[in-house]
Amino acid sequence: SNGMDMSMDGAMSLAEGQMLPYLHFTPGDVLWFDGWVPKTTGAMVGTCIGLLLLAIVERWIACIRALSEMAWSKSGQQALSDKLNNPSLPQSTRPELKEKSSTASIPVIPSAPLPRAFLTAMPFIPSNDIPRGVMYAAQSALSFAFMLVVMTFQVGFILSIVVGLGIGEALFGRYTN
Repeated sequence: SNGMDMSMDGAMSLAEGQMLPYLHFTPGDVLWFDGWVPKTTGAMVGTCIGLLLLAIVERWIACIRALSEMAWSKSGQQALSDKLNNPSLPQSTRPELKEKSSTASIPVIPSAPLPRAFLTAMPFIPSNDIPRGVMYAAQSALSFAFMLVVMTFQVGFILSIVVGLGIGEALFGRYTN
């Protein structure tokens, strides 16, 4: 025997005390690092305010991503258009646009598939795609950090994150749709 109690019936032992496996308001939970263990009322309030602000920042990043996506979409469409209209392409791959004759009536079928030339992905534009990846990574890192906070079962922390996400969505949500 190695002296470790592996039963899951009680609270889990941590460096700073007990991790309570149920929702609670008691201070003393480790928040991300062993050195960050708010034990006093003031430390708990400060931690909750910090988590609330961090949750607002997460929604702000989502807003910036959405606004950036709109701008990047325009530049990507322009790059794709330039690529499709490139005179160096073989004639068979370039779409032909003919003037509409007043005597001929061409039915438009909205569900008709696009020609193969139009089924291409946006080109890789480093000035668009690298910041997109960085913002997504930052947003994902915050989401994982919030998940770890929720796993402490500390109700004050959880409510701070939920309220912060709600405030952030109220402030920035209209830009993300």
